[in-house]
Amino acid sequence: MRLTVVGCSGSYPGPDSPASCYLVEATGVDESGEGRTWRILLDLGNGALGALHRYADPLAVDAVFLSHLHADHCLDLCGYYVMRKYHPAGHQPRIPVYGPEGTAARMARAYDLPEDPGMTEEFDFHAYPDGGAVELGPFRIEPVAVEHPVPAYALRVHAGGRLLVYTGDSGVCEPVEHAAEGADLFLAEAAFCDGEENPEGIHLTGTDVGNMAKRAGVGRLVLTHIPAWHDRQVAFDEARAVWDGPLEVAAAGATYDV
Repeated sequence: MRLTVVGCSGSYPGPDSPASCYLVEATGVDESGEGRTWRILLDLGNGALGALHRYADPLAVDAVFLSHLHADHCLDLCGYYVMRKYHPAGHQPRIPVYGPEGTAARMARAYDLPEDPGMTEEFDFHAYPDGGAVELGPFRIEPVAVEHPVPAYALRVHAGGRLLVYTGDSGVCEPVEHAAEGADLFLAEAAFCDGEENPEGIHLTGTDVGNMAKRAGVGRLVLTHIPAWHDRQVAFDEARAVWDGPLEVAAAGATYDV
């Protein structure tokens, strides 16, 4: 797998990055047995669709997986709807969009559309299976429900015998700990800082994530979703204080071979 950070700013687009969006690519075969590159997006937050053009043709994306329905993780699906509906090359075939229950209705409201048809002529909406996984080309995606003020999921993405784990947004909870287990690359949000009066059940700190990485035996840790009002170095230092493995802070345009 190859991971490209399209956007990694927490809560809203920052001066150096759109909000959350991660392009994941892997080689597999299509229905005819021909080999090709498959592409999925993990989240499509505000500002991300424009930046995506730098790294891939947006019309070549095979599916979108939304961790949850806060704007900084899903709102650019509105622009993507317009692109797929009105592109000069013609109305584009529907692609799958996976997310929490109610995603189709949420996105229709976001663009002030009637729920029927909403965006269902452009996207084939699916709620995450309870305790199951989604198979798509070379990918197997396992959603894990985590703690957040709205229904939210960590995503375990398998391809080619490797495992990428993305926390989405999550407070400290047992499910996100389990989701991290065995990750070759752990892409973990670190939106909060230690020592502040952080509300419970919303986000993680660098210390939280570093401890998770240590307990889960991950191969590589990449911190993400750091808001523009925080110093990225603080998140790095917090994680480094408790975990001595490979560690980076995500930046727009960074790529990782998983």
